[in-house]
Amino acid sequence: MSAGTETATAGAKPQEAPQGMRKNGKQWHAPRKAFRPTAGLTSYEQREKRRLAMSVMKAKEKEMKEEKESERQQRVQKIKDRRAAKEEKERFAKMAEKMHKKRIERLKRKEKRNKLINS
Repeated sequence: MSAGTETATAGAKPQEAPQGMRKNGKQWHAPRKAFRPTAGLTSYEQREKRRLAMSVMKAKEKEMKEEKESERQQRVQKIKDRRAAKEEKERFAKMAEKMHKKRIERLKRKEKRNKLINS
């Protein structure tokens, strides 16, 4: 008889406990659900749709990253060009202190010709 009453009270106990409160006191954890191995399975069409959407998203992300990188490279190149022009200007200013103005202009023209030939 005592075994019968134990099962009856054990069976009634979970129903008495409110749905929101946990017995172990860890209310911050999400409530556990029964393990159903076939619950997460999706059809082939759904998986293909998801893969297609993912590939489209990845392509867009890649395009955006390439665009951002090209903009960054343009900024870097602009800075390098400015620095090179500044150095060249300083070099010619230093030469101007020592040489005549006409000779410096001739050297500039000569260097421009050499740059055009080499590039």
